[in-house]
Amino acid sequence: MLKVDNIHTYYGNIQALKGISLDVEQGEIITLIGANGAGKSTTLMSISGVETPRSGSIIFDGQDITHKSSHEIVSMGVCQVPEGRHIFPQLTITENLDMGAYLRNDKDEVKKDLEYVMDLFPILAKRRHQSGGTLSGGEQQMLAISRALMARPRLLLLDEPSLGLAPLIVQQIFEIITRVNQEQGTTIFLVEQNANMALKIAHRGYVLQNGMIVKTDKASALMEDQEVRDAYLGV
Repeated sequence: MLKVDNIHTYYGNIQALKGISLDVEQGEIITLIGANGAGKSTTLMSISGVETPRSGSIIFDGQDITHKSSHEIVSMGVCQVPEGRHIFPQLTITENLDMGAYLRNDKDEVKKDLEYVMDLFPILAKRRHQSGGTLSGGEQQMLAISRALMARPRLLLLDEPSLGLAPLIVQQIFEIITRVNQEQGTTIFLVEQNANMALKIAHRGYVLQNGMIVKTDKASALMEDQEVRDAYLGV
């Protein structure tokens, strides 16, 4: 579904990604783990069109999206939940979710998807008329994921969904990620500092260090890899 081939992405003169190559198969949960500043978020932003690589290519579903704009990429079925959530704080929960479906015209299907996300996150259904800015961090993360799902993505990019959340909420978020993958068939590319949680739900994983991929394997194998355990799992 997605093939990233030897991309180099810069911020001014600072090189953030140094020849990243990876692939994502349809229906998989892929995770990219690494320390702060390794280039994880830049990888997602390069895929979603927020940052344009200086060289290399990104192919989604057979089409080159390397230089496409973000809204074109969203319309093709790739949607990102950014780090820090970035919901619309002044808008209600329902209005935030409507924004997620902005590019869609299939009103009946949008209605079904609205019911689906409200079922995924009952707390949002209960507070649907509340403004997004009044929600807790965990509830805002639920809203950000739900807003992305309202675009009905084929590939969902999740950037640090556990950041700053209580362990119980983190557990709930990761259960929902698995459920969306299994029930909707949504392919998921997960960037996450909580490597332990990420590898538990992923099929395969990549390890990023200083803008370069240094390891890739099945998630279960990476959990048993001593270098990964020492560096990222704290065991």
